[in-house]
Amino acid sequence: MTIQSMPVVGLEGVVAAETLLSHVDGEKGELVIAGARVADLAFAESFEAVTARLWSLASGTAHDAADLARDLGRARLDAHARMPAIFAVTDGMPIVDGFRAAAAAIHQHGTTRPEVALLGAMPVIAAGLVRRANGLDLVRPDPGLGQAADLLRMLRGEAATDSETAALNAYLITVSDHGMNASTFAGRVVASTGADLFMAVTAAYCALSGPLHGGAPEPVLNMLDDIGSVDRIESWIDDALKRGERLMGFGHRIYRVRDPRADVLKAAVEKLDRAGRDLGLAARVETYARKALATHKPDRKLDTNVEFYTAILLDALQIPRQAFTPVFAAARTAGWIGHAMEQQRKGRLLRPASVYIGDMPA
Repeated sequence: MTIQSMPVVGLEGVVAAETLLSHVDGEKGELVIAGARVADLAFAESFEAVTARLWSLASGTAHDAADLARDLGRARLDAHARMPAIFAVTDGMPIVDGFRAAAAAIHQHGTTRPEVALLGAMPVIAAGLVRRANGLDLVRPDPGLGQAADLLRMLRGEAATDSETAALNAYLITVSDHGMNASTFAGRVVASTGADLFMAVTAAYCALSGPLHGGAPEPVLNMLDDIGSVDRIESWIDDALKRGERLMGFGHRIYRVRDPRADVLKAAVEKLDRAGRDLGLAARVETYARKALATHKPDRKLDTNVEFYTAILLDALQIPRQAFTPVFAAARTAGWIGHAMEQQRKGRLLRPASVYIGDMPA
């Protein structure tokens, strides 16, 4: 029996929700978060202030940035007190898997609002798992610091400079939300069932385990390591493209021009007092890669994406590569929570249809 069906291509172009939180224009290369362009937020606001904007829009209730910063500091202390139990749950797991289990295990039982408990726990879990993996003691959170400064301090065991804190703060803002991406959609689906925020965020994080979503920063560094020097750039890239390999940090499912987040993070790297990596090499790799991609793949618009300068920025901040995904999650949790709130307040159960293309019974 022949079944006539409509083509289904990854739900592209299908509107699954209305949102006040962020807008991605792939043709223009524009990202708007909570009504402002990402470049206008990254160096002018704190991560806590942007989170307050997102949650205010999502919940319909005003969230004050100063109050949120104070509450997140307390939530980090609460999460720190629970880390021994988290370590018992995650014993023997790789960091990325352990983070997933810890996010579910941190389920809030006290008086702290669940959204605050979740977001406050993320940097504590990330730093704790990384330090344990490297045989180091936990660092107690400083509730008087912001999320960016305390995350760096807990990871490294020493206070960050103002420029380092500003750079990580810009990163946290830049990746805090990004429209209806795979992880956000996963979180909204779970939230639409009436499940709590902890389950919605855990589901969203699970989407990061696949190589097609959020997993490219470390391979960017591996690529730069392999290239090694300026005189190898052209031959290395040309050979990789001839073999049909993907250049990490280039191309995006949505953006048909340069990813606007790449420019924000490049500026953040340039503002650092010192860089862990030679930006001259990275910049020249980027320049030649864009040129080579235009020649080798003229039918596709492949430009620099957020992962390229994410890798360079996090490396310059001495954040271990094994922490890249948890640090990303520590930022994106703000958006995941916002979308879950918005879905539960305004939406309904997400239950898309499918087109059956199998045989029918006689």
